[in-house]
Amino acid sequence: MSKTLSFALVHFTVAFSVGTLMTGSLWVGGALAVVEPTCNTVAYHFHEKVWTRIQQRRQGAVLPT
Repeated sequence: MSKTLSFALVHFTVAFSVGTLMTGSLWVGGALAVVEPTCNTVAYHFHEKVWTRIQQRRQGAVLPT
C-alpha cells in the first residue's frame, strides 16, 4: 500500500507541476492534479477489464454472458 500511495503522490505532484508551469496558474495546476489522476484511475479500471477479456479469449476461456 505504501508503494501505491507513493506513486499517487508522485502522480499528483507531476500533474500539478506540469499544469502550473504550462499555464502559470496555481489554480489550474491544482485542478489538473486532482482531475487528471482521477480520470486516469477510472480509465485504467476499464482498460484492465478489456485486457482481461482479451487474455481470456486468447487462452480459449469461455466468458460469462
